[in-house]
Amino acid sequence: MKLLRESIRMILREAEGDRTSCPLPTQDLELNTKNRNAAIKSEHIEYGPLNLADEDYWEHLAEHWGTSTEVAKQSVCGNCAAFDISPRMLECMPGEVQDPDGRLGYCWMHSFKCHSARSCYTHAMGGPITTDRVSLSWAEKSQGVMGEGRRRHLRVLG
Repeated sequence: MKLLRESIRMILREAEGDRTSCPLPTQDLELNTKNRNAAIKSEHIEYGPLNLADEDYWEHLAEHWGTSTEVAKQSVCGNCAAFDISPRMLECMPGEVQDPDGRLGYCWMHSFKCHSARSCYTHAMGGPITTDRVSLSWAEKSQGVMGEGRRRHLRVLG
């Protein structure tokens, strides 16, 4: 029954066109890893921390934003406007998406699967994305910004 349901979903996605398909980084581990690593190394993104207990990262982020470490720790992927945990996006995830510290979602801003407890310089308050309607609007915007297809989600950011 589960296989039949998945087959029907795939057929419906194909019928609706590219905008409803999963972003490629959610399906391609190598591309996702390259995009995430580029976001970690990029001076204008600095995704992190690798270890959530890394106080140096949070102090660095607070200094960048001109605020306290406590405030910086509240600006995480889990409440970012680009963090997608909609039902359609959760179907794109490869497996378990939750751990004791948070959950996995998709970052539309930087094209990789990110963890809700982490952050980056480009955090935008107002999230997460929790509905398929809003998720699809981000997918459409990403297509419109990049022109044909999903180029942004097909290339490595770095």
